[in-house]
Amino acid sequence: MVDSQIRARGVRDERVLKAMEKIPRHLFVEPALEDQAYADTPLPIGEGQTISQPYMVALMTEAMNLKGHEKVLEIGTGSGYQTAILAELAEQVFSVERIASLAAQARKILDALKYFNVAIRVGDGTLGWKEEAPFDAIIVTAGAPHIPRPLVEQLAIGGRLVIPVGGRFTQELYRVTRLSSDPEDVKKEALGGCRFVDLIGEHGWRH
Repeated sequence: MVDSQIRARGVRDERVLKAMEKIPRHLFVEPALEDQAYADTPLPIGEGQTISQPYMVALMTEAMNLKGHEKVLEIGTGSGYQTAILAELAEQVFSVERIASLAAQARKILDALKYFNVAIRVGDGTLGWKEEAPFDAIIVTAGAPHIPRPLVEQLAIGGRLVIPVGGRFTQELYRVTRLSSDPEDVKKEALGGCRFVDLIGEHGWRH
């Protein structure tokens, strides 16, 4: 998976590649789909949600530019697979999931894999996790109609927000870097097209 789908398509961060080689992706999918766990495709995980395509996980993670000391916020725990990758690469991970059953299942798998540097809570991810801000990096694993202001406000200066933004069927992946204490002072970089499930919440899509 890593050689043919990720390294071959231009992901170069060796820390990201090693994390993806280490983490058993099949543990994060339903037993009936285990034979597809390492395929170059997203897969359903229940509740209308998906585990992202391996290449997209790698691309988004590389864009966060993690070195190992960071405090990271993840919006959309989902299966917990992306969370596990982040736990390998950052010092602390805070993850917000809207659907309680998915959060509980992800917690169970992460505990079994001994990723104890992860905190998960159930709530509206578009509001972030204000009590734990600022964050060195934030990743959003659902498509947003616009960049949620609370997430930019919760970035540390120099922090990176990686988020898909666009319509409900296709989005553009952006890296947003906060440049100063003014949350309007950001650098936006487009990283390519993508397609994610909806980011539901006060600063996202409505149901």
